[in-house]
Amino acid sequence: MPVLSVFFIRTSLFYLALGFTYGSWMLINKGVAAAPSFWGALPAHIEFLLIGWVIQLILGVAFWILPRFSHEPTRGNERLAWLSYIMINIGIWMVLLSPLFYELPWLSLLGRLMETGAALLFVLHAWPRIKAVGA
Repeated sequence: MPVLSVFFIRTSLFYLALGFTYGSWMLINKGVAAAPSFWGALPAHIEFLLIGWVIQLILGVAFWILPRFSHEPTRGNERLAWLSYIMINIGIWMVLLSPLFYELPWLSLLGRLMETGAALLFVLHAWPRIKAVGA
């Protein structure tokens, strides 16, 4: 398995653990009502599971499993995929930290743009590797 796929998949499992932790705290709070303010963590729970876990797992498996070129570099321009990995993780944390920095209202938007840019960079990297059978 390529190193970048390992990074994507391990990071996605880290976000899965964070998302499940936040979700279990919210579920416990629903039954015990210890801290009603913890429902404010719902956006973080969704961000960890949707972008952090699912999207990164998909990108890691796609990088690993898409057809390779017969010439070097066999996976194409890996710098685009690495930049995608960095941008998606920075974007996740920008979105998550934006409520703490209410004086920076553009932080959440910039985080979403980073996540979108990461997806576009990955598509730009992977597009040449997608080809018909036997081509």
